[in-house]
Amino acid sequence: MFSLLRKMNPIYWVCIVVIIVSIFFHVQIDLTIPDYMGDIVNAVMTKQPVSMIVSIGWKMLGLCLISVLLMVLENYLATMVGSGLARHTRQRLFQKVESFSMEEINQFSTASLITRSTNDIQQVQQVTMMVLRIAIMAPIMAIGAIIKIIGKSGQLSLLTMVAVICLLLVLTTLFLLVSPKFTRIQKSNDMLNMVTRENLTGLRVIRANNAEDIQEEKFEQVNSMLVKLNLFVGRAMNLLNPFMNIVMSGLSLSIIWWGASLMNANLIDLGSVTAFISYSMQILSSFMMLTIVFIMFPRGMVSAKRINEVLHKDTKITDGIGLEKVYESHPELQGTLGEVEFDHVYFKYPNAQEAVLHDITFTAHKGETIAFIGSTGSGKSTVINLIPRFYDVTSGSIKVDGINVKEYKIEELNNKIGYVPQKGVLFRGTIASNIAYGKEDATKEEIVAAAKVAQAHSFIEQFPEGYDHEIAQGGTNVSGGQKQRLSIARAIIKKPEIYIFDDSFSALDYKTDKELRSQLKNYTQGVTTFIVAQRIGTIMDADKIIVLDNGKMVGMGTHEELLKNCQVYQEIAYSQLSKEELDGTAK
Repeated sequence: MFSLLRKMNPIYWVCIVVIIVSIFFHVQIDLTIPDYMGDIVNAVMTKQPVSMIVSIGWKMLGLCLISVLLMVLENYLATMVGSGLARHTRQRLFQKVESFSMEEINQFSTASLITRSTNDIQQVQQVTMMVLRIAIMAPIMAIGAIIKIIGKSGQLSLLTMVAVICLLLVLTTLFLLVSPKFTRIQKSNDMLNMVTRENLTGLRVIRANNAEDIQEEKFEQVNSMLVKLNLFVGRAMNLLNPFMNIVMSGLSLSIIWWGASLMNANLIDLGSVTAFISYSMQILSSFMMLTIVFIMFPRGMVSAKRINEVLHKDTKITDGIGLEKVYESHPELQGTLGEVEFDHVYFKYPNAQEAVLHDITFTAHKGETIAFIGSTGSGKSTVINLIPRFYDVTSGSIKVDGINVKEYKIEELNNKIGYVPQKGVLFRGTIASNIAYGKEDATKEEIVAAAKVAQAHSFIEQFPEGYDHEIAQGGTNVSGGQKQRLSIARAIIKKPEIYIFDDSFSALDYKTDKELRSQLKNYTQGVTTFIVAQRIGTIMDADKIIVLDNGKMVGMGTHEELLKNCQVYQEIAYSQLSKEELDGTAK
């Protein structure tokens, strides 16, 4: 938690200093009020003039008003600091997650990252405000009150000490019981988030298989566990109030009873007994508040630790030295555009036992179209995901324009690539904003041109708002094929050196697929294109087709060449097209 505070804006540190100074004066005032109360009691008992009593009362009232104002100031500034810390931490966490590679994302899980960005930060915010309002004031108040009562009566001070010891014993027991539960509560929040997200994203599959009962059972297990943990913590904390009332009431009665004996012996006056009761209550309240902070503090620390795990996680995919420095030492590379070279590339997923890619070697020259085909799980998507560095190779190298991708800055590499994933991803906003996502300064003409190439213009015009049609979260108000075409348009508008289409035509019908590829071929002349596809018809015109089987290259060549000399390609081709159709394409 302290590491999070160190990163705050300096203005919040000024607020913390003001809070501490305010608390110091606040405590001084609160410790003075019981003395005035005792003076009023003594004045009444000794029948002093009313004007004297009223004068002391006005002083008390003034101090009470100042105390209230200081308390308002402290609460306001503590809330400001807590909210500022939460805002700053949330921003840092969001930026950090954006820099993660797929390895780090999978390590934490999406559900856990959402919990850490919301619930954990909220816990840190609440504990921060509690510490600033209570943890600073409570010990100062307790020490000041103890100093006050020691000077008034040693015997009554002994009663207060016994009450404090009893209170601390109970609070320590609660602390030991409750603290371990907080880690489990946050992990249960992760699980609850995960089950909820799984249920929402897979709702159609769940209903189609009549699996509502299974999902409800999963949810009930996690939900029940979270409820039990929260009930245990809540019930344990609720024991404080009745016990505190018993201790306070017992101490008040003991002080009055013992004080009466001391008054009979003329060892103390009634005003001192009255002030003593107030000081004793302040001591007990301070210890109780301080212990509550210590009980709640571990929950904040657990949340802060979970946040720091993300913030301090080393990202495997980091910026290289950058093109400027590469060109200084290799100026001959500046004219190279759109060339991609795989040199004996091997790749193994994190924590996997075996490599999923073995000795992948090929070169894509500028303007060539390279297609990948193979059975499910053969490594097609994995190969092209290595180009934009979603993962780094285990061994071997990948060069873009003659430069190892690890030497690029991430932004420089991304600027060279137009990437379309398997699953079309759209964001909340308009159709125009989604197409222009990769080029913020795109004009309306550029947006329309990209949409026409992607065969999206026709269906966009059918919406009453046209390009201003609002896209729902996740693109739920458009079809799968429409998502893919908008995703393709988004990549086209960047006008990059390299296009990557990761099975991006799978949701299109044959006619639309053919028209799109025809338009794309004309639009992307001179641009290197990588295509992953399942359909032979999508890739048969490619300059090179690479056939993968269990992560190994088992064939590379044109459609006609592979039909003659690659058995795996022949099997795929004959499973999709008739022999007559294939013979016609081979001629």
